Amino acid sequence: MMKVDKTRAKKSKWRIKEKTIFISAFLLGAFGVLAGMYIFRHKTKHWSFKIGIPVITILNFITICYFYKIL
Repeated sequence: MMKVDKTRAKKSKWRIKEKTIFISAFLLGAFGVLAGMYIFRHKTKHWSFKIGIPVITILNFITICYFYKIL
């Protein structure tokens, strides 16, 4: 997702909304978004991403641990 958005940004094309990126991160995709941010160096200067995605990643991890413990 981050690669696609960065490629589209370079070509001045339609972009993926930040809201969509945050929703996918919240739905247990935060690790992928976080990895994509640093692998593709995309959105790394935005404070909402610098703080928000790591926090969501931690919440995803806690959620996964919680459900793993229940099952």
